[in-house]
Amino acid sequence: MNFYERVYQIARQIPRGKVMTYGQIAALISTPRAARVVGFAMRALPEKSDVPWPRVINSQGRISIVNWHWTPKDQARFLRAEGIKVQKRNDGFWIDLDKYLWVPKNRADRAGIV
Repeated sequence: MNFYERVYQIARQIPRGKVMTYGQIAALISTPRAARVVGFAMRALPEKSDVPWPRVINSQGRISIVNWHWTPKDQARFLRAEGIKVQKRNDGFWIDLDKYLWVPKNRADRAGIV
């Protein structure tokens, strides 16, 4: 399984109403310095993918999407539809990581991740 496929495998496990960061996903696949590459993987998804890409945000809790098909506003709309409170500020859209961050806690939650 290549890097992108591993990224997608993890993203598919993020529960509805939760988010993960690019860095978290990179760390789960033993490449903690590859957060940017996780972003490239998300950007490479086809428009009708089953991967819940809106659930992946930056480590500060900000939507930082750079995509040809979707905007930060679109990602905020998707997250709000899942019950996630997204705050609009002058510098973008923000999610409270203390409330919405998903951290796999045990081996069962990580099944198939590593």
